[in-house]
Amino acid sequence: MEQAFHWFCRKCGFTEDFGRSYYWKCPKCGSPLVISTGRRYEVSKGRGLARYKSVLPVTPLKYMGEGETPLVKVSEEGVEVWFKLEYLNPSGSFKDRGTSLSLSYARKLGYTTVVDDSSGNTAISISLYSRALGLKPALFIPRTAPEGKKRILRFLGAELHESESRGAASVDVVEYSRSHPEAYYVAHTWSYFYVIGAATIAFEVFEEAGVPDYVIAPVGSGGLLLGLAHGFKTLLEQGLTTKMPRIIGVQGYSVQPVNVALKGVETPGEESWLADGIMVPNPPRLAEIVDAIRESQGDVHLVGNTEVREAWLKLVDQGFLVEPTSAAAYAALERLKTRLQGKSVLVPLTGSGLKIIPLM
Repeated sequence: MEQAFHWFCRKCGFTEDFGRSYYWKCPKCGSPLVISTGRRYEVSKGRGLARYKSVLPVTPLKYMGEGETPLVKVSEEGVEVWFKLEYLNPSGSFKDRGTSLSLSYARKLGYTTVVDDSSGNTAISISLYSRALGLKPALFIPRTAPEGKKRILRFLGAELHESESRGAASVDVVEYSRSHPEAYYVAHTWSYFYVIGAATIAFEVFEEAGVPDYVIAPVGSGGLLLGLAHGFKTLLEQGLTTKMPRIIGVQGYSVQPVNVALKGVETPGEESWLADGIMVPNPPRLAEIVDAIRESQGDVHLVGNTEVREAWLKLVDQGFLVEPTSAAAYAALERLKTRLQGKSVLVPLTGSGLKIIPLM
């Protein structure tokens, strides 16, 4: 019987049947991997991500409420805005979609410990899902991470390893995973599970409303943008729709690798630390992000703290209690409204504002 899913490296051509082993990067050349399939998109009975099991390499072992988030349509100055309320996922962010897939695979392969480097949404997501699935999470975080976040992670059962900086944490976790082969390295910035998880957002939007004219999404490691692109492209290639949305990636002036890769120059502007969730200087899938934007005839836009804060408050005024990183995408929309008259625009609201009460 032919294997339905495969590990595949687009750079060196490495391929292996999916389901027997786990790789967080290509074992031959060290590039990011994808999980490929020739299966057709179909909607099944069930709840959450399991409804799209025909194109998922693994289905969640335990449904906790991830997915099926509300889609709220609002008409703003001639633009039809589709807000996807991803901050209503169990741990408060869209990351739960990828985490549910990744940790379910870890359990199926027999791992009992998972490890990653994060102190934000992904860390909370991994800690919560680990607890629910009977896994032990070990997280590498910068020593400067807010004490409030550390308390949340400890409460959820995470074993914390404090590194000197965010960059040091990403190095330390790799060393740990090498010396602890029994631990499953989630590697969320590399992991294709998070791309596939985000693709289910596109599937849900398509089912409820069709395909938007534009997608505006914040870009850190790029899993959200790539997932949305992959989801809508799957629908297009299988003849289920005739259009592909133009994809607008949003980054801050302080950290703008996608903008530099796309345009060849760094654009000066106001600091953007308020949207800390997208401050990823070296996303492993940078080339894929740039390709996805170009293929959709999209673009990248930069925002600063002033725009982010104004957009954040406007979202709260509308009843959306989100984090500033979510507001980065809305800030870009505010700037583009005159160019988007009569268009439908999908804006995923990625994370809950309840996690950042000290900033308020």
